[in-house]
Amino acid sequence: MREWVVKRRERTRHLIELGGLVVKAGLVELTGDDRATLYGAFLSIAGKLQGEERDHALALWARRGRRAFEAEAQAKSGAMAVLPSPPAPPPSAA
Repeated sequence: MREWVVKRRERTRHLIELGGLVVKAGLVELTGDDRATLYGAFLSIAGKLQGEERDHALALWARRGRRAFEAEAQAKSGAMAVLPSPPAPPPSAA
C-alpha cells in the first residue's frame, strides 16, 4: 500500500477519534449540533492554552478526563459483570 494512503487513513482515524470525544463529552447535544458554537468554544480553549493559565488548565482538564475515562471503564465493567442468580426460594410447606 502506498505511504500516502497509509498516512491518510491514520489521519482519518485520528479525526474520527477526536470527533468521538466531542460526542462523548455531550457537546453536540448541549450545543444543538451548532458548529459555530462548537468552534467558538474550541477557540476559547485555544486562547486559554495560549495564556498564562496554560499549565493549570492542562493539568485540570487532564485530571478530569482521566477520571471520566476511569469512571466509564468501571461502569462498563460493572454492567458487563455476570451477576449470580438469586437464591431459589425455599420449598413451601403446603
